[in-house]
Amino acid sequence: MSAQDQTQPADAAAQTDLLSVFDDEIVTRALARDVQLPGGGTLVLVTLDNGHDHTKPNTLGPGGMTSLREAVRECERRAAAGEIAAVAFTGKPFIFAVGADLTGVAKLRGRDDALAIARLGHEVYTAIADLPVPTFAFVNGAAMGGAVELALACDYRTMSASVPAVALPECFLGLVPGWGGCWWLPNLVGVEAALKVIIENPLNQNRMLKGPQAAALGLADVLLEPADFLVQSVRWAAGVLGGEITVERPEVDRDEERWERSVAAARELVQAKTGGAAPAPLRALELISAARTVDRATGFAAEDEAIADSLMSPQLRAGLYAFDLVQKRARRPAGAPDKSLARKVTKVGIIGAGLMASQLALLFLRRLEVPVVLTDLDAERAAKGVKYVTDEIDKLAAKGRLSGDQGNRYKALVSGETDPSAYADADFVIEAVFEELSVKKQVLAAAEAVVSPETVLATNTSSLSITAMAQELAHPERVVGFHFFNPVAVMPLLEIVRGERTDDATLATAFATAKTLKKTAILVQDSPSFIVNRLLGRFMSQVGTIVDEGTPIEVVERAFAGVTPMSPFVLIELVGPAIALHNNETLAAAFPDRFVAPEGLRRLVESGRRGVYRHDETGSHLDEEALALLPTPEEPVVLDESAVREQTLEALADEARRMLDEGVVAAPMDLDLAMITGAGFAFWNGGLTPLLDRTGVSERAAGGRFLPVGVAEPAS
Repeated sequence: MSAQDQTQPADAAAQTDLLSVFDDEIVTRALARDVQLPGGGTLVLVTLDNGHDHTKPNTLGPGGMTSLREAVRECERRAAAGEIAAVAFTGKPFIFAVGADLTGVAKLRGRDDALAIARLGHEVYTAIADLPVPTFAFVNGAAMGGAVELALACDYRTMSASVPAVALPECFLGLVPGWGGCWWLPNLVGVEAALKVIIENPLNQNRMLKGPQAAALGLADVLLEPADFLVQSVRWAAGVLGGEITVERPEVDRDEERWERSVAAARELVQAKTGGAAPAPLRALELISAARTVDRATGFAAEDEAIADSLMSPQLRAGLYAFDLVQKRARRPAGAPDKSLARKVTKVGIIGAGLMASQLALLFLRRLEVPVVLTDLDAERAAKGVKYVTDEIDKLAAKGRLSGDQGNRYKALVSGETDPSAYADADFVIEAVFEELSVKKQVLAAAEAVVSPETVLATNTSSLSITAMAQELAHPERVVGFHFFNPVAVMPLLEIVRGERTDDATLATAFATAKTLKKTAILVQDSPSFIVNRLLGRFMSQVGTIVDEGTPIEVVERAFAGVTPMSPFVLIELVGPAIALHNNETLAAAFPDRFVAPEGLRRLVESGRRGVYRHDETGSHLDEEALALLPTPEEPVVLDESAVREQTLEALADEARRMLDEGVVAAPMDLDLAMITGAGFAFWNGGLTPLLDRTGVSERAAGGRFLPVGVAEPAS
């Protein structure tokens, strides 16, 4: 019996039901046309197109898969009749497809619906794989999830060098690649490369491959230039069909010991990243492990069961909730004024020329493409800031991310000065100086003396009061918090903080500027440390106290796998102990009943150390000298990992409730969006509040759930 015969077809009645469940699907249609091949013969080119431009990417829901199945069946008929020589699949301009349509998942009535989705995908892709003529995927644009699996179902793959993203991101959301990815990919590129795409990249903040990287891993047989990609793909396919081109792929190493060693290493990574709290990546590892020996039908049947389980899991529902926040709520920030009030920004002034200021200058240059002037008290520092910017521009140009003309234009737009009058004609001035209220008040007063009354005065403060900063100015209404996260180019979040007298025109300009900067902007009312730093400050207060009272750091570090993107003391090293301490001191002054500046952290800062780890060629290790600096209580209180995690989550739940009651943000969704985009909290936890709700912490420590049942978890 062939693998095709063994593959269980999707039940027709179940598929019909799926179409009714996904009743609002934007259907991606499979549009077939004949293309005459050079040298003779006909290739059927099937183009995936949902009828919208690239801002609404193709997705593959039940309606789309049904359309694709119909196109494949017609190709099968024509191939059997000898009418065609090959079939190829491509996407609309700039988009191949971005995977399965998950919009109807919340409406699934049970596991049977989930199983029907899995089987439908396998049925269609098996039919493609078993077409009696050669098949090609012409990957012309972004390809993710089920779209990558469609390409894997084909015999050959071309890829445009301009493809911005190739990924199997399912484990990032709480799913497994369930339409063939866990079986096909390791059998095509080997277990190490497959683990990188299926496990490592998703668990590292959903890292994506660009076209050249994907091709280098073996996901494509040839990389082609974008200008005439489709034409070149057809010519390449004709060369393969005619025998002029021979596709050679490295033989997959199936040595059992090596395969399982790689899977075991990936399992350690999963444990470190998730603490075992996310079942999807562990399930994916089981499938990849089995892919070494099982046949296609067996592998697909196992994927069916895995996808059915994960589609019904709370982790996926939380992941979809997080995805919705990032894709929709982030585009329509709650409380943002009407954009018609925004003023045009034609020049930017940046007060300060240190690393943060220089990063801001580069971002403003690249996104706004207007003159940017860095100012500092010292001419040498100002020049150093400009040099940082120009050096980074050169690096981008060397990587091909900027043209030579663009780079030269940006260099011409940036300057460094010592006199504040250099930004007198700027529409937007932002300070990025030392985190000290008196210093910031001084530089804003100096700026107000030279700029127009309508110029926005922004502060990049991470914790200080916007209202206090503006209170002595003649025009406090044009002062706004504009808090970036480090590194500026990478972190999406921008907290926009409204002081007591900030007006709507200033806020609207801030939000419009944030949108141009391509940042996720959240409106925050003026309060100590705003959103992310306040929650992380409560986190560090709790963790620091636990360590100060005697729980070993090793226990604390392990306690948060699967909760935070990195362990507490790795985070301290990344942020910098002095910055972390300053944040906690600010919060302890404002809320002494529940925030502290941990003594152990203070001692690390006084010692000048970056943290409690030492790093060498063998990795990172706890530094005994640094550990010796920590308090040694006479009667230590030693907690286990579970107690550390529980106490800290309860503290976070308490603080989140207080912030909502104070009106710091509009809704729990803004807390989650901030923690996802500003602190890297996992999608499959939904950020913060779905995790607190799901584990019962909200009801124990915050007086009740943050979100209604069914919003970020199954309703039943």
